[in-house]
Amino acid sequence: MTSEERLQDVLARIADAERKAKRQPQSVTLVAVSKTFDAEAIRPVIVAGQRVFGENRVQEAQRKWPALKEEFKDLELRLIGPLQSNKATDAVALFDVIESVDRKKIARVLADEMQRQDRQTRLYVQVNTGLEPQKAGIAPAETVAFVDFCRGELELSIEGLMCIPPADENPGPHFALLAKLADQCGLQKLSMGMSGDFETAIEFGATSVRVGSAIFGNR
Repeated sequence: MTSEERLQDVLARIADAERKAKRQPQSVTLVAVSKTFDAEAIRPVIVAGQRVFGENRVQEAQRKWPALKEEFKDLELRLIGPLQSNKATDAVALFDVIESVDRKKIARVLADEMQRQDRQTRLYVQVNTGLEPQKAGIAPAETVAFVDFCRGELELSIEGLMCIPPADENPGPHFALLAKLADQCGLQKLSMGMSGDFETAIEFGATSVRVGSAIFGNR
């Protein structure tokens, strides 16, 4: 299958999962994860109609996305990987959404950068639902207070929550936990689910799913 055919297959699976979960059609946004793929591999997927893409690294995105965003004006680019504070200037300039806000330092830097650049990048808080030491994200127990800090002290507009469940665990309880935390924070958006579990994520209320290999193939 070509990447365009795989894209259509994923969209059909999302639509089927929405129906099974009694969700509204097109209530779930597909984020096509294009990390490690170059512009020539990405372009056919754009031409096929996909408009929302996710990247893990600021530097890699800088090499391919400015030209693509100039060519296709309606693209939305999301940073879904960890953000270092020294990359915040570039991230705010390039990305429309940053999904990996997970500590006070990066929240402060982003607030300063958005004010300096006069640009309102949409933000998600990443939650480490499995409390994995090697993984980014704020602890579940600290999420509500952290969102309150971002909104109150920094006057940031937090759009939603994001998580990446442990690879060796049933993702369902992690998705349920993220949905519960979002409800406690008064947030509507949930970024959860990847190529292997996005249908389960939709069942638990995902509003966006991050799918890479099922569209672009193995890296």
